[in-house]
Amino acid sequence: MGSTVVHLTIGDPSAATLALVAGVALAKTVAALAPGVDPQLKWPNDLLIDGAKCAGILMERTGNSVVIGIGVNLVAAPELSDRPTATLAAKGVELDRDHFANALGIAMIDALWTWRQEGVASIVRAWLPQAHPVGTPLRVSEQGIDGFFDGLAEDGALRLRREGGETMLIHAGDVELRRPVEGN
Repeated sequence: MGSTVVHLTIGDPSAATLALVAGVALAKTVAALAPGVDPQLKWPNDLLIDGAKCAGILMERTGNSVVIGIGVNLVAAPELSDRPTATLAAKGVELDRDHFANALGIAMIDALWTWRQEGVASIVRAWLPQAHPVGTPLRVSEQGIDGFFDGLAEDGALRLRREGGETMLIHAGDVELRRPVEGN
């Protein structure tokens, strides 16, 4: 879809939380332009439709600038070996790329303003209603840690509830939605 650069200023929240900012803007844009489609955010940087990846967010920091890249499957989606993918077109939604990009830009400006003026906790409150439900089984891939989605901490960290009931805070990592095992 495109990229934008955020120039960090003194007093900005943690740059790592910009993935949540972009997620809020992305979910808001999809909800506004694709009525009837239920976008769902997966921490820290994916947008799902019916459990399949429809958009992703990548960030790269250089000095006091963060480049946020957002890819959205409007018409076509790559085949991924590790997860299903989705397109908005497959849901019956045909959107002009430039119109979508403009709407996303406006939503991003709004979300950035909230992030800077109201802080991360406000972004977390906007992100959570767009996320998969609390209790969704998750795996933190790099560490091979399984647990259940238990919301986000006020600083944007993932709350991962383990089988034994303890909660871990995950500040970075690739998180997968675990699929139920057939026959169980």
